[in-house]
Amino acid sequence: MTPKPPFTPVREVVETVHGVEIHDPYRWLEDTGSEEVRAWVAEQRAHTRAVLDAYPRRAELEERLREVLSGGALGPSWPRGGRRFFSRRTGSMEQAALYLVEDGQERLLVDPVELTGDSTGALDWYVPSEDGELVAAGISTGGEERSTIHLLRAATGDLLADRIPNCQWGTVAFEPGGESFLYTVYPPGEFYGQHVRRHRLGRPAAEDELVFQPADKTESPGPISVSPDGRWTAITCNRGWGESSLWLARVGGEPREVFRGQDESVHAWFSGDRLLALSNAGAPNWRCVVIDPERPQRASWLDLVPETEHVLLGVEASSDRLLVHHLVEACSWVSVHRLDGTFEGIVDLPPLGTVTGLGAHPSATEVFLTVETFTRPAFVLEVDPATGKFAARGGLEPPAGFDPAAYPVRQVRFSSRDGTSSVLFLVGRLEGEGPTLLTGYGGFNLPKTPLWSPAVVPFLEAGGLYAVAVLRGGSEYGEAWHRAGMLESKQNVFDDFQAAAEALLEHRHCRPSSLGILGRSNGGLLVGAALTQRPELFGAVVCQVPLLDMVRYERFRIAELWNREYGSASDPEAFRWLHAYSPYHQVRAEARYPPLLLLTGEDDARVDPSHAFKFAARMQAAHPESLTLLRVEERAGHGQGKPLTKLVPEEADIWAFLLQHLG
Repeated sequence: MTPKPPFTPVREVVETVHGVEIHDPYRWLEDTGSEEVRAWVAEQRAHTRAVLDAYPRRAELEERLREVLSGGALGPSWPRGGRRFFSRRTGSMEQAALYLVEDGQERLLVDPVELTGDSTGALDWYVPSEDGELVAAGISTGGEERSTIHLLRAATGDLLADRIPNCQWGTVAFEPGGESFLYTVYPPGEFYGQHVRRHRLGRPAAEDELVFQPADKTESPGPISVSPDGRWTAITCNRGWGESSLWLARVGGEPREVFRGQDESVHAWFSGDRLLALSNAGAPNWRCVVIDPERPQRASWLDLVPETEHVLLGVEASSDRLLVHHLVEACSWVSVHRLDGTFEGIVDLPPLGTVTGLGAHPSATEVFLTVETFTRPAFVLEVDPATGKFAARGGLEPPAGFDPAAYPVRQVRFSSRDGTSSVLFLVGRLEGEGPTLLTGYGGFNLPKTPLWSPAVVPFLEAGGLYAVAVLRGGSEYGEAWHRAGMLESKQNVFDDFQAAAEALLEHRHCRPSSLGILGRSNGGLLVGAALTQRPELFGAVVCQVPLLDMVRYERFRIAELWNREYGSASDPEAFRWLHAYSPYHQVRAEARYPPLLLLTGEDDARVDPSHAFKFAARMQAAHPESLTLLRVEERAGHGQGKPLTKLVPEEADIWAFLLQHLG
């Protein structure tokens, strides 16, 4: 028998939007800081805990997950000035710390937990100077991601007194000599208006001069790059995830716009004396070009790595070679080229893997690749660019008792509703029906590639099949693939996901009762839409930090930044498609829904927790016979920077829920 959920008062709000009557009985839950909403959350939290703690396998799963997640995490390696910088979390560490290797010796540079005295203290990002002498580290607490820049001297680990707040999702470019740098920052307390300032070491941040301010508050500058001689500064300015502009400034001069994409993007940086750029202007699968700052017009760009049939993800230059990273069927493929772009060979990477970091620098010969697969955690390869051969330079080990060879990985193809073909990765069980978990993302030009997800290990060990769908809206097959899953075409993403589910059922990997789905953020919207559109396909749904009210989404936090991806409900045409798939507005009284677990963080800086609050309330009221649980994490955000002591119980709740309901 399904436990009775807490009572949620109905306070009907009815309004007409573009001729459509909208009922919003739980709008009062949008006031997430009020005492009344906090009391409601506490009741929901108690209800959820009572249900999840009663699952018989939860304690066992938590113990195994503690072992698995203690295996740690490893970030990319970046060579600078004879040093190699990387982040790593191991053992019982709450958060990843920043390390460097110099003369073959590894040492800790900064531990954010020790620095802040807070287990939620997180290293959000970091940037070493070109000579490797200084490091700017963005550190935040409570999952809020509002990074404060701290400066460290690499040689000694000394922390400078300089502090610059409000630098979430930051970009830093050190100027020659290392006594100043450019950085991106937000106005205090604001979610929009990111701009570029110059900081001089030892000066108060309040005195930092303004360098560049986009005219549109929703545009975001970055990356920023300064030429080695300091004569030029290049600033990329992004409008959503599908177009950008390029600005150049001479030393002492004002930035001027030299390229503005219309549904096209460019991302520029100085590599030694050359200004390189990745662009999809006239090249939907992207190309790498050389831009002359004296003649920066698009007609003068020179191809360094031309567009191919595969998507170009990145180019890095060492002192004598280029390393070029493509996606081939959603997997990494790295090639070696001369500095003039001439192809020389490929790097023999593990199949069905992802290069999560390609670290090189024009002042160094060595190149470091950080690689992971579905069944192998991150490891580092030092590549000899002249030969394409590599040597292992450490990494993480699989968890004790986990044999990667016992869980085969393969790719299969499936067709969507309109005949579009895509890829589905399958990990684990080769035959027979059983618990199966399908996940995906499908948005914001982000690829879904093979990655190590340690929390999946207990599910695989329990005989589960893990399935990852490549969906339109991502970058796996170029800009056209991205645009086929955004704005008025967003329903394609949901159709793709539902077709992947049908393929799993058709090939008898599972039954609907044993097929679960999981998604987070934009992926939370994905599973929310799948739940409300095709509930009969699924046996359980996990929906993390989701967008679910697509009629009002842009009113909260940073969500106006997403208008170019989803559309704005203020536009009558966009409202029609947003309302048509908005999960909160598509809960049907006559439908039968599978068990649902919603998760959010009370301090999420990206997606407002009221999405999960309102959807939970509506589902519980409309279908009290169906299980809907709401898990709200205190002092947590969108997921970044979550300490191990919060991560382990959260994952235990997720997998206990799935295994309880999928069999």
